Amino acid sequence: MGCDDQQNAAKSSLRIQDIAVLMQDHCRMLDPAKVERIINEFVQGGPERMQLVSDFDYTITKQRTEDGSVVPSSFGIFNACQSLPESFKTESDKLYHKYRPIEIDPHMPIPEKVQYMVEWWTKSGALTTGFPFDQSEIDQIASKYKNALRDRTHEFFADLQRLGIPTLVFSAGLGNSVVSLLRQANVMHPNVKVVSNFLQFRNGLLDGFQQPMIHTFNKNETVLDGSEYYNLVHTRDHIIVMGDSLGDADMASGVPASSHIIKIGFLFDHVEANMDKYMKTFDIVLVDDQTMDVPRALLALIEKQHQLKQQSTAQSSR
Repeated sequence: MGCDDQQNAAKSSLRIQDIAVLMQDHCRMLDPAKVERIINEFVQGGPERMQLVSDFDYTITKQRTEDGSVVPSSFGIFNACQSLPESFKTESDKLYHKYRPIEIDPHMPIPEKVQYMVEWWTKSGALTTGFPFDQSEIDQIASKYKNALRDRTHEFFADLQRLGIPTLVFSAGLGNSVVSLLRQANVMHPNVKVVSNFLQFRNGLLDGFQQPMIHTFNKNETVLDGSEYYNLVHTRDHIIVMGDSLGDADMASGVPASSHIIKIGFLFDHVEANMDKYMKTFDIVLVDDQTMDVPRALLALIEKQHQLKQQSTAQSSR
């Protein structure tokens, strides 16, 4: 390929119909033209303008496994630890059955839900207090689920590391379980940061959760203001957001208004009932897709163009 050809290739725009993974039946888009436009922005901007923000439970982990076994949430991993007092498990279950229906109620306004979520997390923190606990118990349970990550997660995280793309795993779950699972699956690379609820200890006993509290409806980049990670990513205005619940779509709130964002939603439960809301909330909706193929395809396009530009620059400087 001559120098002019390479420069033209580096400027040509992609058409959505040429991106095979986005043309699959289970991949739905309300506005394909918008997705096409943003992908082209990503591709022209290159990896140095990218960041990834992802939920953890049922986004990095699978919503459905081949053998039908259930993948526990990050709090579920903690609750499976043998040494927890029976009273903790009983009370924790009660809280779940009281507040979880509120969290997913499609009719309750979000400001009202937030009050209940703060109440739930505060009561959970109070419960998780006053008894000894060893992190190795979480590691032991998490090790059973290190293969429950979406297919090709290892490759996806390797792509992100190779391209130097900061990766924020944002979880309203339990950070200790999230980090344990990512480490044991060998994807906790230096470019990966976990923001979540972490256990804290006082005098060798559990003492609730570290602040700030991360719940479903404040899980966005505004809670990072002033942090080291915020300073690292606030100039990266090309963002892929991935989640499995509607609230996850707002995880990039707080970034500059000029940012280009593609929101990918993994939909599994109550597909028909949820489809309309998911289509209006996410740019790409993936129905029962237990892989990382779509986000990987986006990175591959960005990397290919980046290499063409580098070749083109190298040719012109000769």
